[in-house]
Amino acid sequence: SDVILVYCYPKTIITRIPECPYGWEVNQLALGGICYNGIHDSGYYQFTIPDLSPKNKSYCGTQSEFKNPVYHFYNSIVSNDTSIIVKSQPVNYSFTCSYNANYLVNQAAFDQRVATVHVKNGSSGSFESQLSLNFYSNAKFSSIKEAPFVVETSEIGSDIFAGVEAKGLSDRFKVVLNNCWATPSSEYFYQIHWPLITKGCASDSSILVHENGKTNRATFQFNAFRFRNIPKLSKVWLHCETHVCDSEKFSCPVMCDKRKQRMEQTGGVLVAEISVHSK
Repeated sequence: SDVILVYCYPKTIITRIPECPYGWEVNQLALGGICYNGIHDSGYYQFTIPDLSPKNKSYCGTQSEFKNPVYHFYNSIVSNDTSIIVKSQPVNYSFTCSYNANYLVNQAAFDQRVATVHVKNGSSGSFESQLSLNFYSNAKFSSIKEAPFVVETSEIGSDIFAGVEAKGLSDRFKVVLNNCWATPSSEYFYQIHWPLITKGCASDSSILVHENGKTNRATFQFNAFRFRNIPKLSKVWLHCETHVCDSEKFSCPVMCDKRKQRMEQTGGVLVAEISVHSK
């Protein structure tokens, strides 16, 4: 399928496109029309913007824009053939990552809760959907709590309500949480981690998945916690690997009593920060 996967991480943006789009090889495609740094990986061409710090925000033609309170980063993957004749249709995959303005200067990272995903909508072309990872006030998931999301140490063990919501998503597409986990670092692959949702289902009985793959929103709740041997004044990062499922092609609702069907990998990982404060 003709889709671009956009992974908006706190320090890095990774994009993946299907291999050989319209016949182009990876060494003929350039990030920002400048950098031929794509790699071939498991049926995809992958391009990486490794550093979003202010000193390097224009990496490989990356454009940035600040509209208070959000930073937007733009770039594209384009074909660039220097031969006399061109027989392949040109490609231009544009992508955007949006970040809340809680800029952590000491780590040169963004507290990132919003990502833009490009989805192919059958024969009617593609569209953009903005996915956001939110915290909510209660199990009705009707009121979003604004960032930064703070938990007092006295509230350890209380319920936290979270979810990923899509805007601008056609009704045929459903939001699916495949995996959610927490780390004491903003790095999504950090060696210390605590699983919350695994393969679409709650990792243990203390976690409740309210809806997953049914609508434009997937929601769950878990007990507030902090990592052992980390200072009480600490942070927890919540990561959710989110997919957009086409209900006209697949059965999207996740049924946890049996293995769910294969789904297209259309999405990325969203990250949100939880601050644990001690009074």
